[in-house]
Amino acid sequence: MPTSTIITIFIVEDNAWYGELLEYRLAQNPDHHIRRFTTAQACLDSLADKPDLITLDYSLPDGSGDEVLRLIKERLPEVAVIVISGQEDVRTAIGLLHQGAYDYLVKDEETLDRLWNSVGNWRKQLLLRRENEQLRKQINNKHDQQRAILGESPQIQQLFALIDKAGRANISVSISGETGTGKELVAKAIHSRSERRDAPFVAVNVAAIPGELLESELFGHEKGAFTGAINRRIGRFEEAHKGTLFLDEISELDLSLQAKLLRVLQEREVVRVGGNTRIPFDARLMVATHRDLNQEVKEGRFREDLYYRLLGLPIVLPPLRERGHDILLLADSFLQNFCRQNGMTICTLSAAAQNRLLQYHFPGNVRELKAVVELAAVLAEGEVIQPQDLSLRGEQPGSALLELPEPGPDESLRSQTAAIVQRYLQHYQGNIMEVAARLQIGKSTIYRMVQKKEVQLP
Repeated sequence: MPTSTIITIFIVEDNAWYGELLEYRLAQNPDHHIRRFTTAQACLDSLADKPDLITLDYSLPDGSGDEVLRLIKERLPEVAVIVISGQEDVRTAIGLLHQGAYDYLVKDEETLDRLWNSVGNWRKQLLLRRENEQLRKQINNKHDQQRAILGESPQIQQLFALIDKAGRANISVSISGETGTGKELVAKAIHSRSERRDAPFVAVNVAAIPGELLESELFGHEKGAFTGAINRRIGRFEEAHKGTLFLDEISELDLSLQAKLLRVLQEREVVRVGGNTRIPFDARLMVATHRDLNQEVKEGRFREDLYYRLLGLPIVLPPLRERGHDILLLADSFLQNFCRQNGMTICTLSAAAQNRLLQYHFPGNVRELKAVVELAAVLAEGEVIQPQDLSLRGEQPGSALLELPEPGPDESLRSQTAAIVQRYLQHYQGNIMEVAARLQIGKSTIYRMVQKKEVQLP
């Protein structure tokens, strides 16, 4: 079943003419189902219909914008609210954004364009969330471990294709990628799509087991084989019979054990430590490493014959910093899961927090992102995570240039916006397309600011 693209939008505006103007602009997308209200109470009485987005006039006859926003978010925490005000007030705007508003717009000649862009950006995020929620449900119904792998980037789409191909064949798989990119998740996804899905998936972290114990861990041992071996123990190869054996950090295997592993793979049978019986096994082997195995071979730390035995179908996982807006998709999923598990109101990321995540280089990849957003959910003062809530280490060189000062008490929202755009234009060498994408605003808005000399191209 295709994902629904219908979006329900409430327009709350006491000025009938302006309300019609907003409706006319938003109705240009036929997937927008729009309802208009002229009072706050009429909107509040209809919240049971669960709109996806609300445009809220800040000055209504029966309630101020901040109070109405509070009541809306109490009843529907996940609804997006775009506040539209007749006045430029930086402090009010910041307060509303902290309170959970998705955006704050000022009524002027550019309001309709800004509203269209803001709704468009939010809509993309919502549809991505819907698609991935539907995908998760479909995959959960199939008990597929691939449910943990989220992403829309071209790199991840290519990864999904390789997972499908690996699942249909019984070939060995070698997975490489930086720490935290999800190598074990990929191995589980392949196993769950293979004919061996109903048999065990056995994972061994080679680097986590002392070398003197690793042989027994993999191949098992007989009673009395060494001090402390008080009982027979079957090894991981036997445990994985008819299923999949996943050896993580295979590059950490010492050379003597590499020779024994090669023989086991060639003969398809194991001999327990201290025993003589040859025990056949039928397990698919997958390995993973964060190192370049080919380079390890060249430097004499890994056997060339074992390398070619293990290579099979090579899969290289992309680092998170190369996956673009997958970062936001993953962050949103981690936040929702964490908040639900801890009985917290679902948190969202402010536009500035999203931008900071997109700039960061994530040396710890997906594992680090998960830790960062979960901590931010705890540290945040409200339901909206701000940039200062994100504990990021080793910022990317140059990112400090985009740290923005607090607005002065008499500074207008317009001048603050111009200051932000100017800072980004300087940082991205006048690349208007890049700045528009980073700030999630229309490029036409930046062109008009340049034309009016509110900002200057470097």
